[in-house]
Amino acid sequence: MELSYRTIISLLLLFLSSSITITNAEDLEDPSSSIISRFQRYLQINTAQPTPNYEESTQFILSQAKSLSLEAQTFEFVQSKPFILLKWPGSNPNLPSILLNSHTDVVPVEHEKWSHPPFGAHLDSLGNIYARGSQDMKCVGMQYLEAIRKLKASGFHPLRSVYLSFVPDEEIGGHDGVEKFVDSDVFTNMNLGIVLDEGLASPSEDYRVFYAERSTWWLVIKATGQPGHGAKLYDSSAMENLFKSIESVRRFRASQFDLLKAGLKAESEVVSINMVFLKAGTPSPTGFVMNLQPSEAQAGFDIRVPPTADPESLERRIAEEWAPASRNMTFEFKQKANVHDKFGKPLLTVTDSCNPWWDLLEEAVKNSNGKLGKPEILPGATDSRYFRELGFPAIGFSPMANTPILLHDHNEFLNKDEYLKGVDFYVSIIKAYASYVEHTRKEGSKDEL
Repeated sequence: MELSYRTIISLLLLFLSSSITITNAEDLEDPSSSIISRFQRYLQINTAQPTPNYEESTQFILSQAKSLSLEAQTFEFVQSKPFILLKWPGSNPNLPSILLNSHTDVVPVEHEKWSHPPFGAHLDSLGNIYARGSQDMKCVGMQYLEAIRKLKASGFHPLRSVYLSFVPDEEIGGHDGVEKFVDSDVFTNMNLGIVLDEGLASPSEDYRVFYAERSTWWLVIKATGQPGHGAKLYDSSAMENLFKSIESVRRFRASQFDLLKAGLKAESEVVSINMVFLKAGTPSPTGFVMNLQPSEAQAGFDIRVPPTADPESLERRIAEEWAPASRNMTFEFKQKANVHDKFGKPLLTVTDSCNPWWDLLEEAVKNSNGKLGKPEILPGATDSRYFRELGFPAIGFSPMANTPILLHDHNEFLNKDEYLKGVDFYVSIIKAYASYVEHTRKEGSKDEL
């Protein structure tokens, strides 16, 4: 049968139209595109300190929770600083629960130093997503949600309850966020067993994992002495006393640095100390008075203390060598985080067979074709310390391999493929944790749950 020219053209147009329709439908149904799109939307909300847009980020997280049929509560332990707690109820509420923690705030940016707008979530031709928070740590918060989306779609039902917390103010110490949360009845009633929190990117193929972190001590040393003419020599002027202290601090710093340079310890295993300000002199309209020795001088130091250090010994060193009263010196801590938990043990989480949560994590990552590196002490501070202080195990893990460490840096980015891999890691981890039934809570043995 012969077809007319008009009929052939009509059939051809119909075929092309159908092909285009099918292709567009597949694009719309591409789960990877939707996952990346939701990540970008979260990154585009400017939650930079000191004025984070918590209202918009809260509404976004709550909308995601609603789409997943998760129970949702919002608390304000401090006004205008929302703390979001989501829950995926487990079938056995007697089993200790799992908490997946992340913070919604990010650090400030210098817009002119970025190659792409820091809150644009630009996706370049290499698949890199540029945005503040792409590594620290909006990626992890959204990966939790996407993993639960996949688990629910697969028909998985948890035995243990899974909580997700999206918390404020981590970047400025967490004092109005997790610190108040762990002191609340809300936290007590969660029957917590394990906390997962943030880690760091890894430039290698191995994924980094953290079982502890260094405690922050911000120390100010103050020296006093007799004021006098700039030409006169005194035995114990304020500046002379402070210089002696600074030299003593410098020698200690060098001894710790030598251990690092020699490869005997990692950076996070030594006590680091850096002078961050020096304050002295008598101001004048043109600067400082040059012929007057000041009666007071101060220096500030950022000290980071690993849980393996002896905090009592360090405090004695400060009192006896760095700021001795015999030299008219005093000192105060602007911040002094605990090195030991409430039971007097170092603030760390066990990473051996005594801790089933560690074994489960290692196996889950392996099942997702990943490999964990040697467990580390995190060089900085996170909200994990507040949980460890109460004796709860907390593991820091941000699944970003083959990725430069760019948290708090210009042009922070995360590759979309690495982000998608991270979602699958959390699918495996959450499934393993939420299915674990061997242990139930025993008082005084939280690290063994």
